[in-house]
Amino acid sequence: MFKVFLSVLILSFSFNLSQCYAVEEKAPDPYAWDFGRVKEGQVLKHNFVLKNELKTALNIKDVNTSCGCTVSKVKKKTILPGEDTLIEVRFNTKGYSGAVKQYIYVHTDSLDNPVIRYIIKADILK
Repeated sequence: MFKVFLSVLILSFSFNLSQCYAVEEKAPDPYAWDFGRVKEGQVLKHNFVLKNELKTALNIKDVNTSCGCTVSKVKKKTILPGEDTLIEVRFNTKGYSGAVKQYIYVHTDSLDNPVIRYIIKADILK
């Protein structure tokens, strides 16, 4: 009887101890967006935020994508220090199935980071 009581006590203590630790969540990646599972034929939309962390203005020269099925445009071409702008992305899933990744490239005048790459993902169901 004592062994059963001791086992239950140890299990109870272990379970309660495990509840004391917070689960560390991953911070969302500001350069990637996962649409999850979607039906083929949908047009998916997402806005990325590009913030200028520099001490000088950041100029966007061009925005292009890895595929004609993905279209992107930028709200403002010149971003002052501390300001941000939206990078609007639209992905037409027509004709795709399974896990898909598309890339958006923002070309800037920054010498340290001349190309900023964003990624969108989706699991497309027929």
